[in-house]
Amino acid sequence: MPAFVVFTKEETVDQSELDTYSATVGESFKDREFKLLAAYGAFEMLEGPPIEGAVLLEFPDIEAAREWYRSDEYQSAAKHRFAGAHYRAFIIQGR
Repeated sequence: MPAFVVFTKEETVDQSELDTYSATVGESFKDREFKLLAAYGAFEMLEGPPIEGAVLLEFPDIEAAREWYRSDEYQSAAKHRFAGAHYRAFIIQGR
């Protein structure tokens, strides 16, 4: 079953760190099967506190999603995301 990684950006605190993240995160996807389904497009909040944007990634299964997120390549890039903004992130299994 596919799995989805969902990121919601709640507040930017350092744009230069986010720029570094954007410039380096692509390497973490090399040789991995995934689909970028949505990234910072137009959205409408229906419930909860406001967000600045969201990203939705699809992986073949939950293990592939976990492996990507926990990989050294992603964590090396993610430290810049952590320094650049407050996010919520989770993996959800699809059908």
